[in-house]
Order: sequence, then structure tokens, then C-alpha cells
Amino acid sequence: MTDAAQDPVAITAAMIADLHRLIEALDRRVPHLERLGEAKIAHESAQLRQQALLLIGQLESKIAPR
Repeated sequence: MTDAAQDPVAITAAMIADLHRLIEALDRRVPHLERLGEAKIAHESAQLRQQALLLIGQLESKIAPR
């Protein structure tokens, strides 16, 4: 294993980047409310986006310089 793979700050930064990519993907998706179940998918996507934002905030606070 490389040092970067074992570095908690690098791991956390990678997780934050992944969460940002998730949010970007959710933001690109256009709901088609005429489709069955689409309203539920849109609602759950909004919830997932909010959870990702909260997690980003928590992770950033762990690696922020003190």
C-alpha cells in the first residue's frame, strides 16, 4: 500500500470528492414526473443530496486545520 492510501486526510479528501461527484450527478438528473414512481425517486434523490451535503460538512470539519 502507498502512503497516500493509508493517510486518513487523503482518504477523507477522496471521500469528499466522491460525494461532490454524487451531488453533481443528482443535480444533472431531470425528473420525468409522468413516469410511474418518478416522484418518489426525485424525493429520495433530494434526500440523498442533503445527506451528502451534511456528510461533506462533517468530513471537512475533521480535516480542517485547527
